[in-house]
Amino acid sequence: MSEQADRKSLNLAVDNTSKAQTGTPAATAQARELAAGADIDLENSAYYENRELNYFKFNLRVLSQASNPKHPLLERLMFLLIFSSNLDEFFEIRISGLKKQLDFGRQRPGPDGLYPEQVLKEIHLQVSAALTEQYRILNGDLLPSLASENIHFMPRHEWNEELKAWARDYFDSEIQPVVSPLGLDPAHPFPRLVNKSLNFILSLDGKDAFGRESGLAIVPAPRSLPRLIKVPSEIAPEGDNFIFLSSIIHAHVDELFPGMTVTECHQFRVTRNSDLEMSNVEVEDYAMALQGQLHSRRFGAATKLEVSIGCPEELTDFLLERFNLTTDELFQLDGPVNLQRLMALYGMIDRSDLRYPQFSPGTPRLLEEDSYIFAAVDKEDQLLLHPFQSFIPIIDWVRQAAKDPTVLSIKQTLYRTNESSELVEALAEAARNGKEVTVVIELRARFDEEENINFASILQEAGAVVVYGVMGYKTHAKMLLFVRRIGNSLKRYAHLGTGNYHRKNSLLYTDYSLLTSDEIVCADVHKVFQQITGMGKKIHPNLLIHAPFNLRKSLLKMINAERDAALAGKKARIVAKMNAITDPDIIKALYGASMAGVKIDLIIRGICCLRPGMAGVSENIRVISVIGRFLEHSRVYYFQNSDPQVYCSSADWMERNLNNRIEVCFPILKKKHISRVKAELEMYLNDRGQSWELNSTGEYLSLESTSPSDESLEDVQMLLLKQWS
Repeated sequence: MSEQADRKSLNLAVDNTSKAQTGTPAATAQARELAAGADIDLENSAYYENRELNYFKFNLRVLSQASNPKHPLLERLMFLLIFSSNLDEFFEIRISGLKKQLDFGRQRPGPDGLYPEQVLKEIHLQVSAALTEQYRILNGDLLPSLASENIHFMPRHEWNEELKAWARDYFDSEIQPVVSPLGLDPAHPFPRLVNKSLNFILSLDGKDAFGRESGLAIVPAPRSLPRLIKVPSEIAPEGDNFIFLSSIIHAHVDELFPGMTVTECHQFRVTRNSDLEMSNVEVEDYAMALQGQLHSRRFGAATKLEVSIGCPEELTDFLLERFNLTTDELFQLDGPVNLQRLMALYGMIDRSDLRYPQFSPGTPRLLEEDSYIFAAVDKEDQLLLHPFQSFIPIIDWVRQAAKDPTVLSIKQTLYRTNESSELVEALAEAARNGKEVTVVIELRARFDEEENINFASILQEAGAVVVYGVMGYKTHAKMLLFVRRIGNSLKRYAHLGTGNYHRKNSLLYTDYSLLTSDEIVCADVHKVFQQITGMGKKIHPNLLIHAPFNLRKSLLKMINAERDAALAGKKARIVAKMNAITDPDIIKALYGASMAGVKIDLIIRGICCLRPGMAGVSENIRVISVIGRFLEHSRVYYFQNSDPQVYCSSADWMERNLNNRIEVCFPILKKKHISRVKAELEMYLNDRGQSWELNSTGEYLSLESTSPSDESLEDVQMLLLKQWS
């Protein structure tokens, strides 16, 4: 059925019912019920956004921040580089998955009706346009603006004699001893180049000492050297001056091929499939098997080739052939091909005036430094919103527990944590102090696998029990459980969060933390830990909702409860904040609730496969995306007619979270905390300073650009900073 026919059918149902019975609540409810049951095909692909294309729209919103004068100059540069980093991961994981479907002849359309081949073609067009815009922003806006602040990137054609001499010395002393030029001939086939490494392709004239004249060579940039080099102040005394490693190599590349002439020299970089595939079959030691897979990530199938603009067609064709790529996977760039390595600049200059102002996260009085965290949680549940409120009390809690003689055991999940993790140190100390310490480490936390293996080794050496979750399911839940002996009885305490146990990320990501001693919640956390570390039948927590068992079912039940309330003529509302929503069953349920009259507000940072504002289907649904200084990461669900009304979770509404991950969704029980979370959700919904609204055609419109010029546009994140820090 067409969308137009769908709408006509729905409107006819409403009109006919209204004519038959009007003026009473019962008549209104009946009309809504008929409308909600109208012959609308919610399988219609017109009602769904493509996951990959919608993610790319999110990354475009990130890129747009590089041009936003509200952000300090160095932060605008960081947004530009984050776009590059996101794009790499997009090709390493998502695009490689689409290409596999093509390679194995297993193309199948998603709910949006698009086949992988169609998506890949559209992505090429959009990525090409976005990269052109990215380098336009870099070359035409950011670099001149940085130069006006006396921060210079010095291209070769601007080097004076003194700088040329310094660059030659750097080449002779730092680069030439470690670089390995690779001539290409039958004895020297095309090398295996590491994922995302910087390389040069050269055309050569002449014969070498052995009489070889293949005409082509590859020069990999040494991975041990920095890509961005600061020029000493005695050479360039004014301001901060930098040279790219690639510029020094390019300036002296002919010295790597004495007696031959370099006729062409161009940067290139290949991005590879980095998605690790682990079979459950015949894996006796999961950590050892994963370690074996990590090396292969560096040399997976190519998914994207980037070359410097001006590279001749014969050289790009040669590279495409060697990497088994097509012109649809080739991108020519007007600047450095490894742009995100510019992130090093942030730590190389002392210019606080070009960064966000520093802030100190707030800490509730009961959780301040030197406070006894157990006593604070005994008094009442503590709810924190990071980064506006400090993450340090959670770390302090584990440190105190490690030393507290009344603490008998500690259990914790670790998905991601920072490099020199204070939490891992505290857990190891607790184990050495004789506590029963059990840590569930998820080894498959993407791109943190090797670090997590190292943490597991540290904990095991300290005497902690380390388990790697459940084969086939990522342990994504964020849980920490303490057991204390108080008199003749045992008491449990728990921390539950929406984000990782990562102190650095807690200053960059928005997340909720709940510290509680509620007996039922803590007993539920204990059950979930037992299920992960041991074996047994399905558990039935009293208050927690957990995936992959009952989270989907519970979400659908709560959504349908709002629908039923609306059909009964009651007020009904859903507000949900998360990273992404892609699950078709959830989307259909939300459409059904909208058709029944439920007001639905979704705050979705990234992927949203639902289309709001479609007449007769989703006109009661609003979707906004908030992009700003902090990465919006918290997952919060509010259902007006469910009890309790507010849940926080580690789970997005995606198939992977609901089907293939161990996730926890926990209730906010205290009335004052429920009121607080609802008020903070409303702050996001009222934001006009950094929000984008998704319309029915799948486009995101900046609310800042549509707001009156005299309206206060202070964004929600800054308001929360003022409120809590």
